[in-house]
Amino acid sequence: MLILNKKASDCSESEVTEKSVYLNRRQFMKVTGGIALGVGGIGNVTAALQEGNPLSPSSALKPSFGNIAETSFGKDDKISPYDVATSYNNFYEFGYGKSDPKDRSSQFKTTPWTITVEGEAGKTGIFDLDDIIKESMLEERIYRLRCVEAWSMVIPWVGISLATVLKRFEPTSKAKYVYFETLYDPKQMSGQRGGGLDWPYREGLRIDEAMNPLAFLAVGMYGSILPNQNGAPVRLVLPWKYGFKSIKSIVKIRFVETMPETTWSMLAPNEYGFYANVNPNVDHPRWSQGQERRLPGGVLFPNVIQTKIFNGYEEEVASLYSGMDLKRNY
Repeated sequence: MLILNKKASDCSESEVTEKSVYLNRRQFMKVTGGIALGVGGIGNVTAALQEGNPLSPSSALKPSFGNIAETSFGKDDKISPYDVATSYNNFYEFGYGKSDPKDRSSQFKTTPWTITVEGEAGKTGIFDLDDIIKESMLEERIYRLRCVEAWSMVIPWVGISLATVLKRFEPTSKAKYVYFETLYDPKQMSGQRGGGLDWPYREGLRIDEAMNPLAFLAVGMYGSILPNQNGAPVRLVLPWKYGFKSIKSIVKIRFVETMPETTWSMLAPNEYGFYANVNPNVDHPRWSQGQERRLPGGVLFPNVIQTKIFNGYEEEVASLYSGMDLKRNY
């Protein structure tokens, strides 16, 4: 297991999961091959292990899910319950309600899955997701997720470093940015049949952001394959940015020389900038970003905490924005 020195982004003792719970969860994952579970309980293990179950990895990735490398990322964070993380989502391709993605995505087909790579790179074309992922050992990273709507969770993601994947395509010196695109399929994604957003969903990063060690390409969570409602079969996880930057169900990667247009910055540029770094000092035009609701929480006990700059990952990413005005480049 990778062990790193404690960083500023690590949690305080008040946020630590009880050691017995954490170790029991780890041991159970090793025995079962990593079936999804929350901190407070175990899911339907037998059903999840059955061949053809929606929670089962594709045949090419099954060996990888049986041997997930543990890391020190967020090892002291208190993980959000699985049922909360999989039922309270923004995935507008399936609707605008928080429960819509779970309620409407059960028949979403994620195998086979290909990703088209274009632009300023030495290797371009159409690549099978299994071929992209199976070359590297999957690892678990526990990251804080901060939504621009001022709620947050802590989720154990499974995947590989984004930089590892992007380097395989040999981006050229002209590749200053990386553009990502979500699947456009109104027949499967009912939310795409209506207006509101300009489909398909688009996102982008500066190349140095994409290559930062924190940037993660996730194919699973809680030890198992990504549920459809959480962005199956592959999504970005960028823990220092607001959640809408972590694009889901990726089908296209393009290396480009100029800053790409992104869905939310096109829709409301005064509210959702290209960078979208978590910043408690820059409020949304319609609400404060100084605090957040750490889910789960109720009406009487909303579990409100103070938001940290870069979501608490300042040590790892602040150098990316040295000299930049973070209020203008929001």
